[in-house]
Amino acid sequence: MGQITIYLDAETEKKMNQAVKKSGASKSKWVAKLIKEKIADSWPENIIKLAGSWKDFPSIDEIRATTGKDAKRKPL
Repeated sequence: MGQITIYLDAETEKKMNQAVKKSGASKSKWVAKLIKEKIADSWPENIIKLAGSWKDFPSIDEIRATTGKDAKRKPL
């Protein structure tokens, strides 16, 4: 398991200590969780749950109806 050393200014350390205390985790686990969140390659669950939550959001056909026509393309 890797280890790192970080240097924080006094104000940042104070805020981190408050957040760590509020979370109930150790500093190490708190920082590791932040790193995992930053390097995640998928959307957080609370964001995924937002899909379809706007009932009056226009459909893709409604959105495309207001845009211009595509240019004619050369066949591949």
